[in-house]
Amino acid sequence: MKNLITFWCALLATTMVLAQTKEELKAQIAPKKDSIAAIQGRVDALQAQIDALPGWRVGAFGTIGGSISNFNNWYAQGFPNNSSGNIGFTVNAYANLKQEKFFWRNSLNTNLSWVKLDDEDDPNDEDGFREATDVFNLTSLYGRNISEKWAVSGLMEYRTTILSNFNDPGYLDLGVGMTWTPIDDLVVVIHPLNYNFVFAEDDTIFNSSAGAKIVADYTRKIGAINFKSNLSMFQSYEDGDLSNWTWINSFSYTLWKAIGVGFDFGLRNNKQEALNYEINTLGNTGATFDNIDNDLQTYWTLGLSYLF
Repeated sequence: MKNLITFWCALLATTMVLAQTKEELKAQIAPKKDSIAAIQGRVDALQAQIDALPGWRVGAFGTIGGSISNFNNWYAQGFPNNSSGNIGFTVNAYANLKQEKFFWRNSLNTNLSWVKLDDEDDPNDEDGFREATDVFNLTSLYGRNISEKWAVSGLMEYRTTILSNFNDPGYLDLGVGMTWTPIDDLVVVIHPLNYNFVFAEDDTIFNSSAGAKIVADYTRKIGAINFKSNLSMFQSYEDGDLSNWTWINSFSYTLWKAIGVGFDFGLRNNKQEALNYEINTLGNTGATFDNIDNDLQTYWTLGLSYLF
């Protein structure tokens, strides 16, 4: 009995000591977190000073996604014997020069992917990879500062596909106007004098025109997160059917070293492309700008990301 009482007393004392030690350790965490926050604040302040210095800023991040599969005698599905796969990648790159009196901002966005579904029981089907997503955007913006946040600027923007139908259509915007930079990460281009050159074999659908160009680009890195959003709009002065806009967004979260998870999605509205699809792909020769369904174009990509 005496030994049992001694055991329980020792166990109680040990528990009290451990509880006290745990509370003491917890009490030490808060000031250390405050110290870490103070250090991070000083680091962020130094980084802000570095970012404000003149010179080049160059960087890139992208997303890679893919899968392959093979089925043999899997009777529950429509094609019991097949091999399939998909692979795709996106790249967001920039090279920006910042000087006291001027800036020159260059960016590239491309999203390419391929898919295949080979029905091994059908010798006549397509057994190779086919193009699925095909996006290529290149932008160059030059500006002369007239104040801290405003500049007189000139813009060149080129958009096309590169895997198939290269430059058919292709869009080249050239224009001048003003650029507003309310914060370092946000650039808003307002160009009332712009010409939208459209390159295509079918000039009965695709037409060039003068109009206004608006571009808004937000690019930022917060810790392990890279984020880029770009909205490009063209409003034709000649005909609203010749107007178009594209909005592309890219996210990347770094998990380990330069590897992480990436997600990209894009939206587009382009009535000329919709009419071309109706006539030249679907064979609807009676389609016109007035009777087609100009559905919103979308795409998204999810996969591993790599920070260059």
